Amino acid sequence: MLDFLNSAVQVLAQLDVAAPVAAGTTASDVTQGGMLHFISQSDIVGKTLFGFLIVMSVTSWYLIFVKSFSNVRIGMRSKKFLTEFWAASSLEQVENEIATHGANEPFAHLAIHAIHARNHHAKYGAMKLEEKGSTGDFVTRTIRKVIDEETARLENGLTILASIGSTAPFVGLFGTVWGVYHALVGIGLADGVTVNRIAGPVGEALIMTGLGLAVAIPAVLAYNGFVRSNRVYLARLDVFAHDLFTFLSTGQQVSESSNKARRVVLAATKGE
Repeated sequence: MLDFLNSAVQVLAQLDVAAPVAAGTTASDVTQGGMLHFISQSDIVGKTLFGFLIVMSVTSWYLIFVKSFSNVRIGMRSKKFLTEFWAASSLEQVENEIATHGANEPFAHLAIHAIHARNHHAKYGAMKLEEKGSTGDFVTRTIRKVIDEETARLENGLTILASIGSTAPFVGLFGTVWGVYHALVGIGLADGVTVNRIAGPVGEALIMTGLGLAVAIPAVLAYNGFVRSNRVYLARLDVFAHDLFTFLSTGQQVSESSNKARRVVLAATKGE
């Protein structure tokens, strides 16, 4: 049986199915070479997995920085727009401000579409199937459509973060299994087996698991943070949509809307 196993190992080595770690690799070699030593000793599969992890890490950090900057910018613009909106003397002034500066955040986007929908339906009526119903129904459908569009825009990139956070540990684990396999083959081909010869190659292989976790943890934390931030922001957008619809229908702002907004945001925060 032992002769058969030895013959199988020799055949694998000759076919280059396994690219074993150098027989002389020791724990001191690993300490001096570090992670680069492990990568240099890996075969094409190990190098490919390492490349995947690097791409995942760069992608996740890019999304984290871009979305963080975008959320902060949108939050500041939304706060400014809401202050100017309720301080405006008329809807015409709001339209002019949006036409001048553009609808560069969700609240302005929602307001201009709702105002245009009300004016269009009041002037032309139901000219198409999608415009059937009362003015209030048409405005409601327009508001809901805009909210859905803004929700999809805010969630852009979160699927990638979730995928990286869930798959990176398994990519690293597969790299570890593959590296341990090659390490054991290399140890089997060596003349003598000592603790130093075992600790070095196996320790190198375990680096892949650490890399997988290092890629996954920031992606998972960022995903959870963005989901919570989007939920609170969309709750505020829903409150504004309710107030805007009431204002377009009656010409008056909902009383205590600010208190209601705080209660909705607080409920959304506690629901996490």
